[in-house]
This record gives sequence, C-alpha cells and structure tokens, in this order.
Amino acid sequence: MSVSSMASVQRVGAKQIDVFSPFDGRLVGSVPCLDASAVPGLLERARIGVRESAAMPRHLRARILEEAARRVELESAAFAILIVAEAGKTLRQAEKEVKRCVNTLKLSAEEARRNAGEVIPFEAYEGSESRQGWFTREPLGLIVAITPYNDPLNLVAHKLGPAIAGGNAVILKPSELAPLSALKLVECLVDAGLPPSVVTTATGGVDLGKALVELREVRMVSFTGGFTTGESIARSAGLKKLAMDLGGNAPVLVLEDCDLEPTVASCVSGAFWAAGQNCIGTQRILVHCSIYEDFRERFVSQTRALVLGDPNQRATDVGPMITEQAARRTEQWVNEALAEGALLLCGHHRQAGSYSPTVLELVSHNSQIWQQEVFAPVVILESFDHLDDAVALANAAEYSLHAGLFTRDLSKALKLARQIEAGGVMINDSSDYRFDAMPFGGSKYGSLGREGVRFAYEDMTQPKVVCINEIRQA
Repeated sequence: MSVSSMASVQRVGAKQIDVFSPFDGRLVGSVPCLDASAVPGLLERARIGVRESAAMPRHLRARILEEAARRVELESAAFAILIVAEAGKTLRQAEKEVKRCVNTLKLSAEEARRNAGEVIPFEAYEGSESRQGWFTREPLGLIVAITPYNDPLNLVAHKLGPAIAGGNAVILKPSELAPLSALKLVECLVDAGLPPSVVTTATGGVDLGKALVELREVRMVSFTGGFTTGESIARSAGLKKLAMDLGGNAPVLVLEDCDLEPTVASCVSGAFWAAGQNCIGTQRILVHCSIYEDFRERFVSQTRALVLGDPNQRATDVGPMITEQAARRTEQWVNEALAEGALLLCGHHRQAGSYSPTVLELVSHNSQIWQQEVFAPVVILESFDHLDDAVALANAAEYSLHAGLFTRDLSKALKLARQIEAGGVMINDSSDYRFDAMPFGGSKYGSLGREGVRFAYEDMTQPKVVCINEIRQA
C-alpha cells in the first residue's frame, strides 16, 4: 500500500484526525475527532457566543474583521504553505486564495458598517399616513457552517465574515481532510479581538455534522459540498434556513468570432485550476465547428505543457487530488467513458493521488463524466454547428453554478446570457471566475441561497420592523 493510500484510510482515528499531505503523505497536523457526544458542550459554548456577538456594536465587528484581515495578510506566506500542505493546491494558487480571504474579510467589515436597514415609507400607503418607521437587520443567532477541502481558507471566510458582521455566533465544522487553515483563521479572528465563544470549532466526521444540523437552537445551516451530503442535511435540518453551494457541471461556449489565443488560455486555466477540484471549474467546452480543430490543437498543446508535480514548487501548475481514492475514482470514470466510445486526446495517467490533466472528445452524453460533476482535472471538448444546439447542451445538466462564453459580438453575448441557465454567466471568461463581492450560487436543482459577502450577510440576518404611530390630539 502506498503512503498516499494509507493516508486516505488513516485520517480519522478514535480520538484525533490526522491530516496528511495529498502529495507525499507526510503528516501535516492533527486535530480532535469529535462525535455526537460532544455536541452539548459545543452548544453550551455557542450559546455564550450568541449573546456576546449580538451585543457587539457594529463598529467593533467591523474593526475585528479588518484587524483579522491585516493579520492574515501579515501571515500570508504561512497560510499559503499550510494550504499547499493540507489541500495539495499549488503554491501560486494558495497565495491567490490567501489574497481572496483578506478581501473577503474586508468586504465583511464594510457590510457590518453599512447594511443596517432602511427607512420604510409608511405614508406611501393609504391609511398609514400617521405612521413612520424603519427596519433593522438583526442577527439570526446560531449558525452551523460546514466547509469543504478545496478552498480550505477562503470558503471558511465566506461563512465566518458575513456571520460575524451580522452579529451571529457560528459552530464551524471544516472538512476533516483539510481543517488546519480554518483553525488558523479562527485564531486570527480571536487575536483580532473576537470573543472566543463567537466561533466554536468542531472537527469530526459525519455523525458530528448530522448532530449539529439537527440542533433545534440552530437558526441556519450554511453548507458547501456535495449533493449527497446536501440532501442529507436538508432531510435532517428541520425548520431552519439553509444556504447551500452544491457544485456544478460548467459549460463554456466558444463561438466562431472569438479571439482564439486568450480564449484557449482561459479555458485551460478554468479546466485545471486546483487540479479541477473546483465547483465552477470548466468541464464541458462546446466549440463552433468552424474553429473546432484549431481550438482543439491549441488546447491540447497547452494542456500538455502544464507542469504536474510537487505543489510546493512555484513552477508547478497542477498538484495532486485530495486523496488517492479521488484520483482512482476519476481514473475509473474516464475508463468508463473510453469504453463507451470517447477519444482520449491527452492525459489519463495516475500516480498515487496525482492525475494528469486529461482532455476527451466524442464523449457519450449518457456517461457519468458528461452528466455529473467530475471535480477532477478532466475536460470534454465537443463541436457544434448551431448555437441553439449548444445552448441546449449547456442547459442539459440538472444543476448549474457558472457558465462561460467567448464571442466578440456583444448583442449575441447578452442574448446567450439570458438563455443559459446558470447562477452566473461569464462573458469572455471561463466559468472559473469569481469575485468575492458578487452573488454566487446555483441554478435549478439544489439552488439554496447565495454566497458573496453582501448576499450571505443578508441571508444571515433578519429584518426587524419598528413602526411609530403618531397619537393625534382630537
């Protein structure tokens, strides 16, 4: 048994979770492995956090978030090294994630200061002329946040930042595969002045998550992860708010009038960033038949030029997948597609948990790799003759986060943006573009809420109306 495969089965022990490097299997760190029996103690601490967080004035919440952003920025090198170690991201990709985390915290601080409510124009409605008032945005209370391994720092910031800005307390359950960056971020928040009880960390497995989700005192569950887990949470949660980012199967449309060189480069990056372990990563590229052969040749050439290897090396473009099991699953899906008639253009080599960037064409639309989120460094190329057919293929997936399209024709781009069923349509960008202030979430099946700091903040607060009726003397 290889070191990597040993790591995949030894991560969770009786009392602790050992976190291993996806690249070389070395032990990176250990955290407690809590189960459902720990939940009463976690809840007792979180109850204190609910009171303390709600009592903090907005200027203090903002100051803490700004100071935490400053501390993360000062420790950016250490954060990046930790992300590489536990999640296998390349060093350049990890450094970008740290910068995004800093931005997310700063955006959250701004939200704490400005998004406090609105005046309500009661006098605009007949019969309410004697009334005036406003609504404020009040905290929900206790939020359970469950985060994945693929962005182990910034996706945690996307839950903690808006929650703190809104005056909530959080029980944070990071991925057991990559929890260390999350815990280090919580340390920065506490060092910045956040009362320790406002964020309660809970590291453990499925039984712990289920017990947290079922708590009656929890007012919201914010979850980023897979559909199977999302469906389980929805069944268990009961009457509470749910916000879920459950993944996608991103299409990109390449029209005949695109600027081919930057289009290819953008699509290669969108397909293989973070070893394809990216919910908005480009999975299906639909290219007009008139430029298909040229696009394919350039795309395959640039894919072959990507450096697969040690994520600690700055020259590396693609690091390992999170576990050898994930790489084996990818290898199996590609083998199934090839058996069904797909053509391999490059890649499809696995060594332990590393899987080479892989490009396929002539993939059956009934195959798993076409219909489901692959979450791996695999991309499908397909040509189209008619734009309506391409839109139909793009929309065929049951769920969708982002889509991309490339064209110089603005009117055509805007028409396609209306037709494509996705949470976001990136024009002259691959699907893999996200700015931390924009609303971010799915379309169609499994679409629950939006991330993006302002939008998460509003999900994590509730309006409270104050109405004053003037008492008029007779």
